[in-house]
Amino acid sequence: MKINKLTAAMLFSLGVMGWGQVAHAADGELLVWEDIKKSNGIEEAVKAFEAKYQVKVKILETPYAQQIEKLRLDGPAGIGPDVLVLPHDQVGTAVVQGLISEITPGADYLAGFTKPAVDAQTYEGKLYGLPKAVETIVMVYNKDLLPKAPESFDELIKASQTLRGENKYGLLAKFDEIYYAYGVVAAMGGYVFGQNPNGSLNVKDVGLANQGAIDAVSFLKRFYAEGLFPAGIVGETGANAIDSLFTEKKAAAVITGPWSFQPYKDAGVNYGVAPLPTLPNGEHMRSFLGVKGYSISTYSKHKELAQQFIEFINQPEYAKIRFQKTGEIPPLKALIDDPLIKDDEKSRAVAIQAGFATPMPSVPEMQEVWTPANSALQLGVTGKQEVKAALEGAVKNINMQIEVNHAQQ
Repeated sequence: MKINKLTAAMLFSLGVMGWGQVAHAADGELLVWEDIKKSNGIEEAVKAFEAKYQVKVKILETPYAQQIEKLRLDGPAGIGPDVLVLPHDQVGTAVVQGLISEITPGADYLAGFTKPAVDAQTYEGKLYGLPKAVETIVMVYNKDLLPKAPESFDELIKASQTLRGENKYGLLAKFDEIYYAYGVVAAMGGYVFGQNPNGSLNVKDVGLANQGAIDAVSFLKRFYAEGLFPAGIVGETGANAIDSLFTEKKAAAVITGPWSFQPYKDAGVNYGVAPLPTLPNGEHMRSFLGVKGYSISTYSKHKELAQQFIEFINQPEYAKIRFQKTGEIPPLKALIDDPLIKDDEKSRAVAIQAGFATPMPSVPEMQEVWTPANSALQLGVTGKQEVKAALEGAVKNINMQIEVNHAQQ
């Protein structure tokens, strides 16, 4: 039995707030697109929501990185979701294209999340999603080759030099891609976009060829120039080559993300996880912070109920269950010091590194950065082009593509 509109209106008029507030009744099911193999993390929350509000929620698993593309077709056709999961760097594009709606949770409720996670779901001062999980890269190390996690790049370079004499590798990383290299670039003074006085991103100020960025890429070039990295970890097959060397126990440490934890465990590697090492200038790597969030489709006929749903399932008690079942780290202040997360080495390392990380820009113009930046990094770190020239060429291409593809925005 669904809640009737009169009951909902009466409760609302009585000023029932917080978790007791009842949204207007929905004519039909609330459809939620959850990420692949993640729906088990919200099963209990969904059941509790259905029982509390006498509504039906249908969960459909869809790869989260592809949901925005699917929404473009399914939304106008009337078969799209009410709630979907998006990586935060797609939020700006989704807003500009009119695909997701602003949400307005109470200030007290939002205060329960970490600020960077909320900022990542914000576009031009408005909130378009509730953060579900945070993700950033960390260092995974083989405890049989490195009993203690190196805390600095100086230690890693020395270990790499020693292990090369034993036909093994020390640190391996995809430094020819901006996603992995950015932590070094940002810590040495480079940046993707500058900031306007009001804190919003200035997409006309691309800082990937300033002196800090040049110094950073020149530093990373050392791993290639000195033979500390094998030639095969450049380009599209690089990530697979890194994984193979690590699982074959021929590499002591890799820079990767939580997606690698289970495969490395399955491969039988005795590994540990630690925050990223500090740079020679003493700075922590400021890796990209990724945030998955629940957003509401503009095509939804039940937006009020949908917002109530995503607020409900992100309560600490349900976010904790989600973490236990999926391993996704919730950006909730109430859970940061929970023993369940605090005492887990992998989660603790991600949480610590997330504190140094920088939210990946969510503006649509970010889509113009990836290809030119990656191309420049590959040319620069491998010595195929002088670093300064490669980076300046990338910035020129980025600015040109932004002007061509985003001039009307």
